[in-house]
Amino acid sequence: MQERILYSKRVWVNNQLQPASICFDNGTITAIHLERLDTAEDYGNAVIMPGVIDVHVHINEPGRTEWEGFETATQAAAAGGSTTIIDMPLNASPVTTTLNAFNEKLEASKGKMNVNVGFYAGLIPGNSVHLEDLIQAGVVGVKCFLTHSGIDEFPNVTEKDLDEAMPIIAKHNIPLLAHCELYDTEIDCDFENNPTSYQHYLASRPKKWENDAIDLMIRMCRKHHCPVHIVHVASAEALTKIEAAKKEGLPITAETCTQYIFFNAETIPNANCIYKCAPPIREKANNDQLKQAFGSGVLDFITTDHSPAPPNIKEMESGNLKKAWGGIAGIQFLLTGSWTAMKDTVTLEQFIPLVTSKPAHFIKSKSKGELKTGYDADIVIWNPNEIDLVKAEDVFFRYKISPYIAQNLHGKVLETIVNGTTVFQNKSIQNKNKGQWLLQK
Repeated sequence: MQERILYSKRVWVNNQLQPASICFDNGTITAIHLERLDTAEDYGNAVIMPGVIDVHVHINEPGRTEWEGFETATQAAAAGGSTTIIDMPLNASPVTTTLNAFNEKLEASKGKMNVNVGFYAGLIPGNSVHLEDLIQAGVVGVKCFLTHSGIDEFPNVTEKDLDEAMPIIAKHNIPLLAHCELYDTEIDCDFENNPTSYQHYLASRPKKWENDAIDLMIRMCRKHHCPVHIVHVASAEALTKIEAAKKEGLPITAETCTQYIFFNAETIPNANCIYKCAPPIREKANNDQLKQAFGSGVLDFITTDHSPAPPNIKEMESGNLKKAWGGIAGIQFLLTGSWTAMKDTVTLEQFIPLVTSKPAHFIKSKSKGELKTGYDADIVIWNPNEIDLVKAEDVFFRYKISPYIAQNLHGKVLETIVNGTTVFQNKSIQNKNKGQWLLQK
């Protein structure tokens, strides 16, 4: 590999966009010059910044590879400017709750990583005895559900399970990620008789479920001083709870996803299951508060919770929201979808850390998320000012089922560089399998 030098008037160095030349060789950034070098490739006014990091995706391999798989998921990530993703312990089969299952997943990913891939372990009732082995093997965190996960082999945990597991996780100082919905009683919203109505679906999973679950995780965090991460915050009512917990000094972090700030319940059509996810996408007034929460630091970063499914499981023909798999395919749109949603709320300078250095800090990476000498040459070059219409044929994940298709997104990815090699350019994959495992040992 020979040295490359990239120049732009807008390079993200030292937390600001400024003219700079980035030199890299053999997968590593070797030098940064705050000027244009004669030998540099000139990208004009395009933004050159660290590759995007998506710490919440479901790749579904092994076992449910017909849902997605490492090959297609990581191509889609690269096409969207992401250079590192962290895979959830479900909906692979077996679920990643034992060392054997984790080794199966590692084996399944070989030769199919077009970006860097890290992994979470799963916490389910009775598997606390496996956590030490999984943590020693290099998982970057542990994921649990407080309500039914959607697949029977990944049951939700109770307070008793948390009491068993959290001291183990705390000892290793890695995060316990929690899907926060606490099912209390059957909601009287008549969703049963209106299975294609989005408003009935929304009513069936109220904010109270989220709020109560977040209360529980804050209490457990206080009890065990175990790092807790709240995934996909959708209820703005929970923001004050998270804020208070942070002010108290508890080791708590929180994310929301692109779909919760891009779409609003008021404009979601009935009988269209591409918008179904859990927690549900809520009303505009609620979602505007989620956007504001990044400015105050209550929410830490943005993810996609990419969770695709085949058309029949997504109930694309029937439009039956009650039966449809709950998950949105969005791994390719973390950068451009989130920037489109956030551009009127924050500056580009405030936005960039939400998809780069902040998720890098969360997974304790000391070589990703910033453009610095000695860091990995994971780089995205994009034009945030260009509007790009998403077409189905431009989508790299397995099924072209996504609410982002036919949307005009602000931002066009020109090139994605993974470990020093161009993986995506000119709307196509240029070099395959340039990603590496991200194991935290």
